[in-house]
Amino acid sequence: MGTSQSREDHITDSDEYESEEEEVSEDEDQYDDAEEKPHQPSSKPKSKTLDASIDDVDAKLKALKLKYGSPSSSSAAQNQNAVKLYLHIGGNTPKAKWVVSDKPSYSFVKTFNVDGDDDYDDDVRSDREGQWVLKVGSKVRARVSTDMQLKMFGDQRRVDFVSKGVWALKFYTDEQYRRFVTEFQDYLFENVYGVKATEENKVKVYGKEFLGWAKPEAADDSAWDYDDIDIDQSPKSATPVRPSQDLMEEFEEAANGGVQSLTLGAMDNSFLVNDTGVQVYRNFNDGIHGKGVVAKFDSGGSSLGRSTPKKALLMRAETNMLLMSPLKEGKPQANGIQQLDIETGKIVTEWKFQKDGTDITMRDITNDTKASQLDPSESTFLGLDDNRLCQWDMRDRAGMVQNIAAANSPVLNWTQGHQFSRGTNFQCFATTGDGSIVVGSLEGKIRLYSKTSMRQAKTAFPGLGSPITHVDVTYDGKWVLGTTDTYLVLICTLFTDKDGKTKTAFSGRAGNKIPAPRLLKLTPLDSHLAGTDNRFHGGHFSWVTENGKQERHLVATVGKFSVVWDFQQVKNSGHECYRNQQGLKSCYCYKILLKDESIVESRFMHDNFAVTDSPEAPLVVATPMKVSSISLSGKR
Repeated sequence: MGTSQSREDHITDSDEYESEEEEVSEDEDQYDDAEEKPHQPSSKPKSKTLDASIDDVDAKLKALKLKYGSPSSSSAAQNQNAVKLYLHIGGNTPKAKWVVSDKPSYSFVKTFNVDGDDDYDDDVRSDREGQWVLKVGSKVRARVSTDMQLKMFGDQRRVDFVSKGVWALKFYTDEQYRRFVTEFQDYLFENVYGVKATEENKVKVYGKEFLGWAKPEAADDSAWDYDDIDIDQSPKSATPVRPSQDLMEEFEEAANGGVQSLTLGAMDNSFLVNDTGVQVYRNFNDGIHGKGVVAKFDSGGSSLGRSTPKKALLMRAETNMLLMSPLKEGKPQANGIQQLDIETGKIVTEWKFQKDGTDITMRDITNDTKASQLDPSESTFLGLDDNRLCQWDMRDRAGMVQNIAAANSPVLNWTQGHQFSRGTNFQCFATTGDGSIVVGSLEGKIRLYSKTSMRQAKTAFPGLGSPITHVDVTYDGKWVLGTTDTYLVLICTLFTDKDGKTKTAFSGRAGNKIPAPRLLKLTPLDSHLAGTDNRFHGGHFSWVTENGKQERHLVATVGKFSVVWDFQQVKNSGHECYRNQQGLKSCYCYKILLKDESIVESRFMHDNFAVTDSPEAPLVVATPMKVSSISLSGKR
């Protein structure tokens, strides 16, 4: 169910002679042939007309040399930037192909007029003003950003990117190619951080401890290949990962519509939250099946607002669910939670968030640990707001919790945490198996807190310029996954301390021993097919809650795509995706599941539901109207 690559990975010699019919004139096609093919002597006599116009032909050839330039010539600066521009047409259909669009020169221009007329650019003199834009002839004008989804093909001297279509630039020399990539990365840094990409500025942005972010080629990648668990030999794991895995849809069921979130259970049930209530599904080894049960959350005189819950959290051996509804549409913050008793299908209690007698808000909640929802006695959970990280306790100090019929909602007890003065801009968080916490922020930083302190992060990874919208972490805390709009960032937290012991950055400061992160991206073609307004969201590892088991896959959602990466493949430093890349390594090897409407969420079921002839527990994909269960194995 993956999208066709549509000859995306290689531009063949035959593509050199295909042209964009509506854009390339017959004369230009003729001279493309004259320029690319060796001269073949003709057996036919030359016409008098041709002899008479030899001067005109010479003039045209000279004009073409001026237009396209010679890659070996250094007489004019513009010739050093000569490229071949290709356009990808046909999408992912069998007729998809690359066509020659033009043979122009490229340039990087700093301007205020990022989206304006191609023929006009402001003269920007200040180093701190304006934005860098890539211009390629008259057909491409794009702000230098991660939205371009630039992909490098070093062995082909080629880069692909998105700009109102999918384009490829082919360079005539290796030096041209390397210079372009270096310039692009420098101007991307300047557009993101507002300062030139000098060594001094990179140290200021990333810090001395994380120079691997700035110089990945100099970073120690050995930790990426570290794995103290042999997945294929682990007695607790499912069958070994096979090299050929397909996404096979097992079955699809209609939901009641308006689905807002998917909450998977590790025990008997999973849940879809929609506009009217919570739909209950039964967990099986081949996916989830609807039970026809809907728990309504109409709570009568609610003091916490009546908007549809955007966050659902299972607790107390998955017999209770916490529902958090935003105060305002489009805003994540809530002033309290509703407690749903799953067995009765009724909201039994409403809780308020308060600190020192003052009502406060939370933007996110999560369990104390990855497995704590399975604990029948669990009464605490974690909360996050822009500048707050804390733990809440549902046990009332007076010994009895007021029910929903009471005049005032009971108040959750702030048991531990910290209210930061300003500047943290927290967005999302997740917990490990032992209760350590990873927090993503608006400026792109990812902070790690140990289970013993929420006041000061043990490690704060620098941002790459894009806000972190979602985070996840493996059960053992060795790997962190951050989601941004245009890519996923995978961080290895392992390092060796001064005593030679291997630790995670949750337990100590790693200094400069943390390896550079890796990026998980869509190819420019798939990014374009996903839609201009579609962004990555909800990046997750597959789900385990036991020591000795290892996550096998990563999944994220973008538009109508569920995108799945093989975790072992991403970690492998010798993986073919990483060859001939400059800068941070990016992995493009994934499988895509395409749905007919935008996907709300994609999650792997708990490892309990992996069966002997499948390499992974089923993948569950929820859209506003349907829920699907997917197998990663083509054979059951």
